[in-house]
Amino acid sequence: MDYEGFFEERLDALHQEGNYRTFADLARRRGGYPVAAHHEGGQVSEVLVWCSNDYLGQGQNPDVIAAMHKALDECGAGAGGTRNISGTNHYHVLLEQELASLHQRDAALLFTSGYVANVTALSTLGMGLPGCLIYSDALNHNSMIEGIRHSRANKRVFAHNDPEDLDRLMSADDPDAPKMVVFESVYSMDGDIAPLDEILSVCEKHNAISYLDEVHAVGMYGETGAGVAERDGVMDRVTVMQGTLAKGFGVVGGYIAASTALVDYIRSYGNGFIFTTSLPPAVAAGALTSVRNVRNSPELRERHQERAATLKAKLHRAGLPVMPSVSHIVPILVGDASLCKDASDALMTRFGIYVQPINYPTVARGTERLRLTPTPLHTDEMMDRLVDALTQIWADLALDKAA
Repeated sequence: MDYEGFFEERLDALHQEGNYRTFADLARRRGGYPVAAHHEGGQVSEVLVWCSNDYLGQGQNPDVIAAMHKALDECGAGAGGTRNISGTNHYHVLLEQELASLHQRDAALLFTSGYVANVTALSTLGMGLPGCLIYSDALNHNSMIEGIRHSRANKRVFAHNDPEDLDRLMSADDPDAPKMVVFESVYSMDGDIAPLDEILSVCEKHNAISYLDEVHAVGMYGETGAGVAERDGVMDRVTVMQGTLAKGFGVVGGYIAASTALVDYIRSYGNGFIFTTSLPPAVAAGALTSVRNVRNSPELRERHQERAATLKAKLHRAGLPVMPSVSHIVPILVGDASLCKDASDALMTRFGIYVQPINYPTVARGTERLRLTPTPLHTDEMMDRLVDALTQIWADLALDKAA
């Protein structure tokens, strides 16, 4: 087989489809967020970033950075290996206690990313529970799909955010079989939010484990930033809470929070935890400071929601095709892979604005979009600059203004 020819052929196909991904060479500037340095062709220019998942700007928080410096000086660069071999750094212990407290759970467990947390927890639970049936929302994240796939459990897919369809599927199965319902709170590409109360009621009706991914909600929703489940007053009804430290908390890493026995089960049987080097102590220290800061800063969440609402209003007034969203995610429909990339390229080259195109397989073909994520640090002037640029690009590329 001509291996190199195969790789080149598949890459050419991506180019032809408009789905080949390129990544800007950026350097975030401490204290300058959301402005970053763009390196290209030996030249450096400033760009305004509109698509970061550092939703609250905590990656630039001076207290977070100071905590990381302190832990780096105390502990060194790395964790020394897996926790099974090198032990648990004290910052890991403190962070897990803080996350358990945030979600009002008995225990929490850290992973190197939210992706690894989902793959490990879901595969371990699905494989371990005898005859387990897993019910997955149709728009669940790839990490959840992969976790379910690796569990080798029987899977049912229910219509997106549809508790009636979920109930129909569960009612048709063996009432005595172990069951797990896997879903998200905020869906990051459309910006919609799951009806948690209704879905949890179906879980309770069928004696199922509920596994809730709050990756795009922790930090941003709820009185203390514990997520949509806290905001909706249903957090005590969720079996497993899963979240990330890389978005609302601005650092890196993932976690689950649940009962002591369930967390210990994942810790003892989960390959993605057992065989992976643990987070560096400095990362854990920074995340710990960020979680504590965000928990005690409701004004951050208020400002964040206000900024998102303000941007949506400005885009609507300009007649741009803002897709319906009840969260902080602001998607603008393009509907064509090549044109989506053209719009993204024009924003960067002509206006110094960075927005990564969102194409297949992240979203379905024909729903390609620009995904905007306003933060508390984006000003009205920055929004006006973005809206003016988008208006010109939509006219130049003859893009449809109907969402």
